Amino acid sequence: MVAIMQWATPDERRKHGQARRKQVGRQRHSELNVKARKTPPQVLLARAERGRLPALLKLKHQLMAQSPFGFFRGAAPIMAADLSVLPNTGIEAQLCGDAHVRNLGAFAAPDGRVVFDINDFDETIRGPFEWDLKRMAASLVLAARESGHKEAASRQAVEVCIGTYCAQMRVFAKMASIDVIRFQVHRLGAVAVVHSALLKAERTSPQRTLAQLTEPVSGKAGGPRRFKEMKPLFTRVTKAKAAEVLAALEPYKKMLEPQRRHFLSLYKPIDIAFKVVGTGSVGLRDYCIYFEGNGPGDPLFLQMKEEAPSAYAPYLPHAHPARHNGQRAVEGQRAMQVQSDPFLGWTHMGGRDYLVRQLNDHKGSIQLTDLAGGALLAFAEVCGELLARGHARSSDPLEIAGYLGSGESFVEALGKFGSLYADQTEKDWQALRRLGRIAAKKVSQ
Repeated sequence: MVAIMQWATPDERRKHGQARRKQVGRQRHSELNVKARKTPPQVLLARAERGRLPALLKLKHQLMAQSPFGFFRGAAPIMAADLSVLPNTGIEAQLCGDAHVRNLGAFAAPDGRVVFDINDFDETIRGPFEWDLKRMAASLVLAARESGHKEAASRQAVEVCIGTYCAQMRVFAKMASIDVIRFQVHRLGAVAVVHSALLKAERTSPQRTLAQLTEPVSGKAGGPRRFKEMKPLFTRVTKAKAAEVLAALEPYKKMLEPQRRHFLSLYKPIDIAFKVVGTGSVGLRDYCIYFEGNGPGDPLFLQMKEEAPSAYAPYLPHAHPARHNGQRAVEGQRAMQVQSDPFLGWTHMGGRDYLVRQLNDHKGSIQLTDLAGGALLAFAEVCGELLARGHARSSDPLEIAGYLGSGESFVEALGKFGSLYADQTEKDWQALRRLGRIAAKKVSQ
C-alpha cells in the first residue's frame, strides 16, 4: 500500500495562519525591544568576523563607517539578534536573510534574458517570514533618508512595500500552486529604476568584464591575457594558491548537472585573482577564475566566494540541516528565485565552505541616488512584490495570507518598525564610531 502523506485542505491552511495571530498579533510587529539585547553590538560584529582575513577588517569597518546605510549592510548579525528576542509568527519561509534595497538587482537567466530579482543569499535560511520584511522596512527608511526624502516619504515607502507584499500574497493564495512556482513579474521593465538596472546589466557582458578586469600579458593587444591588479580590492594570487583554487573546482564540477559540467569542460582556466566584495562580506575569501573557451573572445568568469554561517543560524538551530554553507546559500537562492545562474554550485577549500557562481554575468544593481524623487515608492512596490514571490515559492501563501488578513494593521505596524529600527541603526552607528570600533575614513569600492 502507498503511504498517504498528511495533507491539509486550503481552508485548514488559511485558518492555521489566522490562528497564528493569537501567538503574535499583527499590530505587535511595530515593537522593538532594544533593552532585551544580551550582547553589545560590537561583540556581535566581532564574533561574526572570526576567521576572516585580519588585514581586510579595517577596510570593512571603514566601509561601514561611511553612512548609517553602510553600517546597516554590515550589521546583519546585530539585527538577527534583535529580531530573535521579538515574538514571531512561527510561519516559516526561505528568508533572503539580508533583504535590503541594494540586494535586488538584474542578472542573466539561463536562457540569456536579463531578469530582475533578489540576488544576495549569503544569509539565507528558513525562518519567520516577517524577519525579511522587517529588514527590508528598515533598509527603505535608511535609504530614503540617505537619498534626501523626508520622514513621511520614508514611512510611506515602507507601507507601499508591505502593502504590495500583502496584496500579492493574497493573489498567490488564490492561484494554482504550479502557477505560483513559475510566476513572472512582467511589469518590472516599466519601473524606471529597474529599467536602468536592466540596461546596465545588458552592458555588463563577459566581453566587457574581460576589458575591465584583464590586460594583455605582453602589453600588446591580441595576445594572451591575464587579470590586472587593482590593489587592495583585486590582486592576482600565487601559483600555489591558484593550484589550490583549481583543485577546489573538482568537487564543484561533480555537483553540477551533466550538461553544465559539459559546458564548463569546454573552457580552460587562464588566471585567478583575489577579490574584495560587498560590505558585510569583506574579510571573507573570494576568488575569481578567468577561463577561455573558443579563443580570447569567449571568456567565462567564475567566482568562488567563501560562505560563513548565516547570521540567523544561532537563533534558528534547526532551520537548515545542511552543514555546508555554500550549499545552504545555493539551495536558498534556488528556492526563492524563478531563474538562477546555471553555474551556481558549491565546494570547499582549506576547511572552508564556498559558493561558486558566474562573476558579473549581465549584472546590474541600483544605487541609493537612484531612489530620489518618485523612484523610491515605485521601487518599494517592486521590493514587496519580489519578496512575496520568493516567500510564496518556499512557504505556504495560504497560511501567510491567512495571518495577514485583509486589513492594514500589519502594514502600519511594519511602517512604525522600519522607522524605529532605522533610528536604532543610526544610534548604533554613532556609538560604534565613538568607541573607535570603526574608523570614519572614506573608502571607494
